[in-house]
Amino acid sequence: MGAIVQLTARHVHETVGQQPTAPESAALRAGRTASADAGRDQGANAVAQLRAQLERVQGRRLDAPVLPVHPALASLLPGGGLRPGSAYSLPRSTSVLLALLAQPSQSGSWCGVIGRPRLGAEAAEGLGVDLSRLVLIPDPGARWLAVTSTVAEVLPVVAVRPSGRAADGEISRLAARLRDRGAVLLVQGPWPQAEAVIEVGEPAWEGVGRGHGYLSGREVTLTSSSRRWPRSRRARVMLPDAAGHVSAAPERMRPVESLHPAAAAAYEVSLGHRVRAVG
Repeated sequence: MGAIVQLTARHVHETVGQQPTAPESAALRAGRTASADAGRDQGANAVAQLRAQLERVQGRRLDAPVLPVHPALASLLPGGGLRPGSAYSLPRSTSVLLALLAQPSQSGSWCGVIGRPRLGAEAAEGLGVDLSRLVLIPDPGARWLAVTSTVAEVLPVVAVRPSGRAADGEISRLAARLRDRGAVLLVQGPWPQAEAVIEVGEPAWEGVGRGHGYLSGREVTLTSSSRRWPRSRRARVMLPDAAGHVSAAPERMRPVESLHPAAAAAYEVSLGHRVRAVG
């Protein structure tokens, strides 16, 4: 990679900056134009070679399309979706996991969930997961990482809740497997070198009055951090909304606070002075 980067930099210095110091003949200008065109072609080839080498190192195309997610979640993910060959660190929230699985399954991608024995099919379907493309492995046992690696061989989206620690070497081998197969890994818990880390907080339930009423929805704040961004991103979403689905939380207008009587009187006086000054 270093040789290619140096070649690209050297090409920039060679093709830019040497200005003619005397009038040129038509033949000389034509020759210089041809030379410049050849230089541009050489630069394009150098960039293509650099891109190809980066893709070989990373194990996936840099411009590979991402798997779609709900629009309310797209801003939280680099590229606006789930990037093949990447891993994501999620909170231990069933709603967040199912919300991320919904669009990929609806678009035709098979999804596997490992280590979630109490995951409800009704809840998954309610949040939009296509059950006909969902594979559940409730109890993988102590070899959960080996099971995850095997499932990633055949399914494009794999979600797992780790039941124990994993050795660095095993994690590296799984990462290589993901890149080789173009699979997406969703981990409910910390994970090294995650494409993005999503956290949930600030829950607020709707539909509850003064000790009575029915719960109609839950509004939460999702925070995402990624090495691709200079700062974390936040989104307020309904998870679930009144229909049981995921949706963007409605923007709420901040209530206008009434002025204290003394402050209101002072405001009226100042307003009167401005009116007299104008009139």
